[in-house]
Amino acid sequence: MQERDGTMRSLVIAGARPNFMKVAPILRALEARGHPGVLVHTGQHYDFQLSETFFQELGLPEPAYHLEVGSASHAVQTARCMEAFEPVLMKERPHWVVVVGDVNSPLACSLVTAKLRETLGCRLAHVEAGLRSRDWRMPEEVNRVLTDRLSDCLLTPSPEAGLNLREEGIDGSGVVFVGNVMIDTLMDQLPHARALDVPGRLGVEKGRYAVVTLHRPSNVDDLAALETILRGLGRLSLDLPVVFPVHPRTRKQVEAFGLEELLKPLKALPPVAYREMIGAVADSGIVLTDSGGLQEETTVLGIPCATLREQTERPITVEEGTNRLVPWPITEAGLLATAKAALERRSGQATAPRGWDGKAAERVVEALLCRSAAPREGAP
Repeated sequence: MQERDGTMRSLVIAGARPNFMKVAPILRALEARGHPGVLVHTGQHYDFQLSETFFQELGLPEPAYHLEVGSASHAVQTARCMEAFEPVLMKERPHWVVVVGDVNSPLACSLVTAKLRETLGCRLAHVEAGLRSRDWRMPEEVNRVLTDRLSDCLLTPSPEAGLNLREEGIDGSGVVFVGNVMIDTLMDQLPHARALDVPGRLGVEKGRYAVVTLHRPSNVDDLAALETILRGLGRLSLDLPVVFPVHPRTRKQVEAFGLEELLKPLKALPPVAYREMIGAVADSGIVLTDSGGLQEETTVLGIPCATLREQTERPITVEEGTNRLVPWPITEAGLLATAKAALERRSGQATAPRGWDGKAAERVVEALLCRSAAPREGAP
């Protein structure tokens, strides 16, 4: 609700690993401006390394609410989140519900908010609005498009995201370019990450190793795809060490498919905390990933990135940054050729697209404040 002293109250939603790095600077920016931000943790990721350590490292407050959604199918997870979030929203009656990214939690909370906003007088803001892969096989693409359709304020990280929204016929009055909040956290945490000397602890030479992350269903839920990628990484490891923090989903599939032998040439690790991951990436020679956030972080860090996906919803990292897509469908030869080409052309020059400057969260809060002045139907 809008407080009597003029402050703006916001529910800020997080639930999966990438969300934490995005909400941390937003919560700090709200606090710096004197506006309460109430953190709601949906519990979509419940593994300690994928959740609790992020709170410690990023200085996140204890969540006011923990919905404990846990792991399940997309339908069950979304339904659980909606059911648990509705009473929270009705109790808090905030001015804004702020969702970030494209996992199931933002969509679930957006659906609840959209159905109650006229009654409660609240509004919905989507951070990272307008990103599009145009691959409807990806659950994240469904989540992105639907969340944008439901949102009152669409906060975009890059210019092409705004173009995507306009092409879809979304009213431009609610679209605001703010830049990339993920980079706010990267810049804040990078000195701490470098101080860990991750290469030294792993026994690898700075600039002379690869970092890999892998978790997308298209890569890990299909035996042939996962085997091809692991064999390609094995061939790459003949030239330089391959550091591979294995996502729980990926580990489960490796074991289910009987591919454990293919991990032996690699430096396979349990999931690592955010600072360790950034420390490993910042001093690497190349990153191979199917993650969205690492495409952005490597662009700013000037690290070559080979993305193991058919499309990317972050084309600016290819156009202005260090990212390139591995030819699809992925083959061992294609993976290896892309990695070697990226390494040969490494310039060492960091590239920061406009708005990727460490101040995106400040612009998020300013956009919310500017749009909170208008009266809301149903507001108390």
